[in-house]
Order: sequence, then structure tokens, then C-alpha cells
Amino acid sequence: MSDATRLSVFKTYKLYVGGKFPRSESGRVYDVSDSKGKWLANAPLSSRKDARDAVVAARKAFGGWAGATAYNRGQILYRVAEMLEGRRDQFVREVADAEGLSKSKAAAVVDAAIDRWVWYAGWTDKIAQIVGGANPVAGPYFNLSTPEPTGVVTVVAPQDSSFLGLVSVIAPVIATGNTAVVIASEKAPLPALSLGEVLATSDLPGGVVNILSGKASEMGPHLAAHQDVNAIDLTGATEGDLARDLEIAAADNLKRVLRPRTEDFAESPGTDRMTAFLETKTVWHPTGSLGASGSSY
Repeated sequence: MSDATRLSVFKTYKLYVGGKFPRSESGRVYDVSDSKGKWLANAPLSSRKDARDAVVAARKAFGGWAGATAYNRGQILYRVAEMLEGRRDQFVREVADAEGLSKSKAAAVVDAAIDRWVWYAGWTDKIAQIVGGANPVAGPYFNLSTPEPTGVVTVVAPQDSSFLGLVSVIAPVIATGNTAVVIASEKAPLPALSLGEVLATSDLPGGVVNILSGKASEMGPHLAAHQDVNAIDLTGATEGDLARDLEIAAADNLKRVLRPRTEDFAESPGTDRMTAFLETKTVWHPTGSLGASGSSY
């Protein structure tokens, strides 16, 4: 059969929730177009129920992910980079369409996103060394501070940086043991939905990352007010007063809030996105005596 008579096989994009690929429970979709207005695909238009399901999945996964060794989390993040490297051409095409970039510029963005996964993979077992440690106290005690993950984090992904920005806000959240509910870029959700396919085959436990497509203005208020969400990253909440409204809703159960700011995701990210979603646990432990001499350690 010649190529001229072969029908195209269009990709069906789905959500990524709890390690599975559901359609929106509402059955709704919306058109996604490229920078020139050409139709690319139908993306699921997530509902409040989809957001609640994602929180349930994230909470269920939190104990196991937070309890995994930091070294193991680093291995899994590195595996994500490996899998992305194998599907590089697909993501170059999707990013070029989503952001109106040339193939060479899109390739640079995808390469930077892959490198960003590797960068955070290297930090998983090191971040505790720079934000924790032994504290000097006046008394016969050890006083040790250690970082612990905050819990379930809602992430409003950047609207304009559909892939590098997306990776830059997801990776630090999960590198430190949190789980994430991600609202992808509304106008360019396809790279995010394809990332879900990579995460599903990268040894990442189901529910650690959950990716929703649709309107941040529709899902955001429900997630900001959700009592089982512990923190929210408002990076992509740039529409009108959305960031302010979500921060007000988040105050109800004292969520940690990372406010939107001007960022160049191509620059070295530093550690602030990791520390933004860490809590500090301090433990006191009495020192003991060593032998008959009574000396202590």
C-alpha cells in the first residue's frame, strides 16, 4: 500500500492520573492549535472531579515516595531523562508546534529539559546536607534538623514554556519526596500530556505525578481550597487576579504558596524550588556517657 492511500493515525491525548491514562470524566475536550492556528489535537478538558481524583492518587502515593531513599528517587529521575532522550524527536516536534519555534530552537529546549531532569536527579541525596545539620545547643543534647517533604503539591505550570518550564516546576517538587498534581499549560498542553507517557515507563510510582489539561481558572480554585493539598505553586497562574484568588483560598488550611515571578527557565535553577516545599524537622536527643570515665560524646 502506498503512502498516498494510507490514513493518518491521529494521537489521542489523555490525562495522567494515578499511573493511568483516563479521559476527563466529563467527556469534554478542547481544540489545541499551533502558533499559526493550525489544529493539532483535542485535549481533555479536566473537571473538578478529575482534580479531586488526582489529589486522591497523589495522597495515596505520598507515603511510599516520601519514604523511598533519596538515592532511589535520584535513580528514577535519571531514568526519566533516559526515556526522554529516546523520544527526543517526538518532543522536539511537539515543542516546536506548541511554542512556534524552529526545529533547532525546539531541540535546544528539549535538550535543556532532559538535562534539567539529570540536574535534579543529582540533588535528591544532597539537598539535606545544605538545608539540614546539627545545631549547637547549650546542654547535653544532640539537636538535629532534617528536611522532610511537605506533602501533596498543586503545580500550575507555566503557560508559555510548555516543556522546559513544565519540567522545571515538576522535577524539584518530586525530587524532594513530594507528590504533584499538575495543571498543564492551557494553550499548549500536548508536551505535558506526552510527558505522562514517559513518566509511566520510567519506574516512577503511579500517583507521584498527575497531569491535568484544561483551564487553571476552573480547576485551580478547587485545588487551592482542597484540604488534602499541602502546598501550591502559582507559577502559571497569570490570568487576571487568579494568583491572588488562589492564594486566598490556600490560606484556609495554611498551604505553602510559591507566588508567580519573572523567570528565565533556561538559566541554572538553583535550589529554591526544592526548599520551597520542604519542612524542617528538629529532633533533640540526649548525649550519653562513655564508660566509667564519665566522658560524653
